[in-house]
Amino acid sequence: MKCTSNDDIIERADQILKKKFHITTFGCQMNEHDSETIAGMLLERGYEQAKERKDANIVIFNTCSVRENADKRFFGTLGQLKKKKMEEGENFTVCVCGCMMQQQHIVDTIKSKYPWVDIIFGTHNIHQLPELLDNLYNEKHKQLSVWHDGGEIVEGLPSKRLFKHKAFVNIMYGCNNFCTYCIVPYTRGRERSRKPEDIIREIKDLAADGVKEVTLLGQNVNSYRGAGDNGQDVCDFADLIHLINEIDGIDRIRFMTSHPKDLSDKLINTFSECEKLCHYFHLPVQAGSDSVLKRMNRRYTREDYLELVKKLRAVDPKMSISTDIIVGFPGETEEDFEETLSLCEEVRYDSAFTFLYSVRTGTPAAEYEDQIPENTKHERFNKLVETVNRISAEKNAEYVGRIEKVLVDGPSKTDSAIYSGRTETFKLVNFPGTPEMTGRIIDVMITSSNTFSLEGEAVSCDE
Repeated sequence: MKCTSNDDIIERADQILKKKFHITTFGCQMNEHDSETIAGMLLERGYEQAKERKDANIVIFNTCSVRENADKRFFGTLGQLKKKKMEEGENFTVCVCGCMMQQQHIVDTIKSKYPWVDIIFGTHNIHQLPELLDNLYNEKHKQLSVWHDGGEIVEGLPSKRLFKHKAFVNIMYGCNNFCTYCIVPYTRGRERSRKPEDIIREIKDLAADGVKEVTLLGQNVNSYRGAGDNGQDVCDFADLIHLINEIDGIDRIRFMTSHPKDLSDKLINTFSECEKLCHYFHLPVQAGSDSVLKRMNRRYTREDYLELVKKLRAVDPKMSISTDIIVGFPGETEEDFEETLSLCEEVRYDSAFTFLYSVRTGTPAAEYEDQIPENTKHERFNKLVETVNRISAEKNAEYVGRIEKVLVDGPSKTDSAIYSGRTETFKLVNFPGTPEMTGRIIDVMITSSNTFSLEGEAVSCDE
């Protein structure tokens, strides 16, 4: 074991005092929460957080491998740092992590084409970053730590939340579904559920710290199966929501993402049984054609999906539903695409995340020979976006004249007099506000609507 002298400790303290970090996050809420954990760990160790990348001497990129655009943006931004690294040398540290780093060909590319990167680490071992930084500064050589096996879940890591009044909470990690277009099972590993006791303990601590809204995260929260401390009692996702619903101080519960094949009647019933569960459901469909769904390995049919929507709307006719849709999956015919459009018209989504299919190296769909031409993809994508946006605007218009409860996030970045927040159904609302409203649930009269947001006037505040 290597002994640490007083001089080493003083030198390390001097190093940390000079270090300011900045994190750029690509991708989903899981990545956002990982970045919050990274920030929490570094702040706990004495590092400072810079508001802008230009003011930092430790730059961290948390990457996403789901969409091709995220890859391109990451590599483009990483390339811009070469000059600064060449100028500042050891005084400037570049770290990359996240899902892209779980792919060997990406790691090989970074090593060969971006040699100024100092630290590479994966999704399973973000807790090692402080140690990797210590090793970098003490040993003066690059650090690589990527675990391809998820290993044990590390509990108790600190987090620097973006908002004081709301928080992400991971309830599980990984995915077992292996949709043919998706790289996530290869980058996040197999499904691993946290113990319900650990989740409840974390949320109670968050409530004590002023959090009013929690969003439960997992690649497929519907398949959550948490064993108790005794290793025998199994808590499913609906059971977990009931437990969280009893926690004092928590006013709102959200979750994402759900896989339709695992959505049970028991979980649907929690919307009528748990008053804190927000009536908003993100239910990715990906395509409206049975033939495409089969090739995607989604393991449900269009009819199955529509039956789930029917059940959700039976619980609450005003249930807000959003989705994910992929356009241009290999082999998608014009008739298949028309079925996706007709599904949107039938479900009438409040919003949808729409994507052009992009080849992900290592997935089965990447090997399919019947890839769709780019111009065809773009034509279909434009039609889909037009349909989705029209329906979103129509759904938002239904809110005009209503009084909605809004959890206020804070002032606009462009106008300090305008505040914004979310309704229970996840609608974004902008309205004239004041600082004391931040973090509170207030009544807002909706006065007008847009495609992606609502406008209103504050009526009153809950105490």
